[in-house]
Order: sequence, then C-alpha cells, then structure tokens
Amino acid sequence: MKKTNNIIREITPLSDRDCFYIADRFKNEFTYPIHSHPEFELNFTAHANGVRRIVGDSSEIIGEYDMVLITGKDLEHVWEQGDCTSDKIREITIQFSPDLFFNNFIKKSQFDSISKMLEKAQRGICFPTEAIMKVYSTLDTLSSEKDGFYAVIKFLSILHELSLYDDVRELSSSSFARIESSSDSRRVSKVQKYIEDHYKEELRLNTLSELVNMTPVSFSRFFHLRTGKTLSDFIVDIRLGFATRMLVDTSTSIAEICYDCGFNNLSNFNRIFKKKKGCSPKEFREIYTKRKTLI
Repeated sequence: MKKTNNIIREITPLSDRDCFYIADRFKNEFTYPIHSHPEFELNFTAHANGVRRIVGDSSEIIGEYDMVLITGKDLEHVWEQGDCTSDKIREITIQFSPDLFFNNFIKKSQFDSISKMLEKAQRGICFPTEAIMKVYSTLDTLSSEKDGFYAVIKFLSILHELSLYDDVRELSSSSFARIESSSDSRRVSKVQKYIEDHYKEELRLNTLSELVNMTPVSFSRFFHLRTGKTLSDFIVDIRLGFATRMLVDTSTSIAEICYDCGFNNLSNFNRIFKKKKGCSPKEFREIYTKRKTLI
C-alpha cells in the first residue's frame, strides 16, 4: 500500500484475471488504518458490536451484523475497534473491479437493479438486517467454493438479492464523496446542481424556486416529497460535506472553513456540525487525522 495526501491508498490483491477477491477471516480486533482504493468493495462483519465504521464523513457504531457496499472511487473507509470486546469477530471482504460489469452488460434490463445499487453506493450504503440474512448462507460458503465459475455466479446472486432492497441507507455526504447529487426529477436535479455550485453564497428560497418556475411554497413541498429532505436540510448537508472534506484535506482554520462553506456564524456552524456528525469540527479533524497517520 502507499500513502497519498496522508490517506493510505491500498493496493489490493485483485488481479486483472480475477472477477473478485475475497478475504474471509476470524479476528479479535481491527487494526487496518483508514484507506481508499478504486476497486468496489462489499464488506460484512458479524459479532462486532461496538466497532466504529467510518465511510467518508459518516461515523457510526455498528451492531451484531453489518454489511456495507462502497463503489465511490477512492472513498476513504475504515472499521476500527472502538468499544468492541468480542474475540469472535468475522469479517468477509469482497473487492471487485468496476470493469466486472462492462458497459453493455450492466445496461441489460436483467441487471437494472444492480446497476442502480452500484450507482447509489458511490457514497457507501449499508443494508438492513433482513437483506444481510437473505444473502448470509450464500456469503458464508463463497470463499470455500472451489469452482471459479460457480463462485462468480454465487457472487452475482448476492449482489442481485441485495439490490432488491429499497431500504438501504446512504452513508457519506455527496459533497465529501465528490459526486453530484442525482434525482429522477429534472427540476430537483437543476436545483441540486445550482446549490452544489453556489453553496458558498447565500441561497434564498425565492431564487431556487424561480429556477424551476414554481412558487416558493409549492417548490418546498415538491423538493421534500422527491428527496425526503427539506430544502434547508439539503443545503446544510451539502455545506457540511464540503466542510468535512476541507477538515480532512487541508490545514485551513475551522473559522475559515465555516465561512468558506457558506455558514455565516461560527457558533452556529459548530452547533450544527455536532448535531449532524456527533462531534465538533475540531474533534472530527483530530479523529480523522489520527486514523490517517496510523500505519
């Protein structure tokens, strides 16, 4: 592995001749530092209550079972010990190349749900327990499958079953993951793009609603209906994503980051940040820096 901008860039064992690489192991602790790689990754953990999972600017304590899919190019991630005391942790990591689904193949209708899942997972997604249990028996024996062809079929079936669940949860913010927000609504996409391009500026409801020729009240309701977020929450999340990225990638002061990301009050920025991220901007930078420099 090698380091780029203090983030360890993992050189995975996946070769050009393999469809995927799988590591199935039992362990009593997580020691690998925060890292990134261009390969897609499906990661399953069992009996790891109390472990802290970091994907992009998402930081969460996981329970008995956890499964995450990451397809964002070079999206930083790590599982760290946290308060976990289990000596029977099981971790199954599957890494596969984006080229596994070459363009014409993934565009076939039979792979539509997998294609949508892979796109959503650019920010990292975690699956509900029901989905994990659905694929567990196949996942449990995948590493012991001797026939390479049937191993690939099993892996594809796992991806297919997971792709049928709508209640997956996105982890990292889009602005931290450096991907544009997307929507099946042309009006919503237009406003999202405008916000991402002008997040440093004052954003008024009247201005945004005029972009799509709607009244402010109607647009607010429409945006909430189509995205599941209020307009103000979406703006805050975009700004926080850029702020967390600056905290990780730069030594810029927290006050400068606050104003550079569109917040006009430092105490308000600190309050919102702690509410959304569970820690202060200073603590977030210290935590991330600690994990970045660990080798």
